[in-house]
Amino acid sequence: MPVTTLDPGTALVVIDLQKGIVAMPVVHPVREVIANAVRLVDAFRKRARPVVLVRVGWAEDRLDVIRTRTDVPPPAGAPAPGFSDYLEELCADPRRDILVQKRQWGAFYGTDLDLQLRRRHITNLVLCGIATSIGVESTARDAWERSYHLAFAVDAMTDRVAEAHERAVGTIFPRLGEIGTTSDILTLLDRHT
Repeated sequence: MPVTTLDPGTALVVIDLQKGIVAMPVVHPVREVIANAVRLVDAFRKRARPVVLVRVGWAEDRLDVIRTRTDVPPPAGAPAPGFSDYLEELCADPRRDILVQKRQWGAFYGTDLDLQLRRRHITNLVLCGIATSIGVESTARDAWERSYHLAFAVDAMTDRVAEAHERAVGTIFPRLGEIGTTSDILTLLDRHT
C-alpha cells in the first residue's frame, strides 16, 4: 500500500548517508539510493520542512562502542578517516538541518532527536538511508514506539544483505508505517505545500 498522506508536521530523517557507510557493499546501486535521498532532502528544504541527517560515529578511544556478546562481532579497529563525514551531496548545514550523531543502530537512543522533533511539532517522519535492516529499521521501531507516523522511501534505502532488506520492507515496515517511493513522497509533498 502506498503512502497515503503526510502530516503538516513532517520531517525527513536520513540515516547514515556518510562516507564510511556508503563505501560498504550493498544490494542496490548506492548512487541511485543517494540520488533519491538527495531529491528528498532538496524537496524538504525547498518547502522549509525539517531535514534530519543522522550519522554514526564514536570517540577516538572507541570507549563508547557497544560491546556485548554476539555471534557476529562489530568490526575491529578504528574506522577509516572520514568514516563519519556526511556525504557532500547532502550539503549538511547545522544552521538549517538537524544533525544527529549516534553511537548505535537507532537514531533516538542517547541523542536529542525526539526533543528536536517534538519542539518543532513533528508528528510524521519520512525515513531513508543505509542500512535498511539496521539503522533505518532500528530508528523506525523507536519512532513508532514514540507514536510518530512513518513513511518509508524504499528506493532511497538499501542494505548489505538482500534478504534483510526484503524482510524489513516486506514484513516490518508495513507494521510500522506506510511504504512508498521517492516520487510518491514528492507527490504528496506537492499536495500538502
